[in-house]
Amino acid sequence: MSGRDAVKMSEAEIRGFLDDNLKVQVASIGKDGAPHLSTLFYVMHEEKIAFWTYGRSQKIRNLERDDRLSALVEDGTDYFELRGVSISGRAELVRDPDRIFAIGSAVAVRMVGATSLDDLGDLGRDMVEKQATKRIAVVVHPDHVATWDHRKMV
Repeated sequence: MSGRDAVKMSEAEIRGFLDDNLKVQVASIGKDGAPHLSTLFYVMHEEKIAFWTYGRSQKIRNLERDDRLSALVEDGTDYFELRGVSISGRAELVRDPDRIFAIGSAVAVRMVGATSLDDLGDLGRDMVEKQATKRIAVVVHPDHVATWDHRKMV
């Protein structure tokens, strides 16, 4: 078994890792061909990474022009703790208000460690509803996934 194969995550490990983490680094392709990198809170939506962002943001402008993206979720401090999931794929831009609200609500709930939108109260729900009118949701459709878990090396 190669060293690379020895540190790969199983499907179950990938799901658990993505369920346990909160932030994803997303790279889109700028107008000049340069990468545009940003970090966002995400949720798992139908077994895919999903997030929401302002509809007029640079990353949405980039994805409207070219839907290719890379997404990275990683953690660990010491070399033998490093774990990550790197995805190359395509962005689905979600413009349906109900789907935007559903994904945005899930992100908001997850950001604050709540269990449901009701836990955020009326003020929290109102904030999510207001934000949903300005945002677009993005679902990451993977073409290629690379994983590593250096804890398997020890």
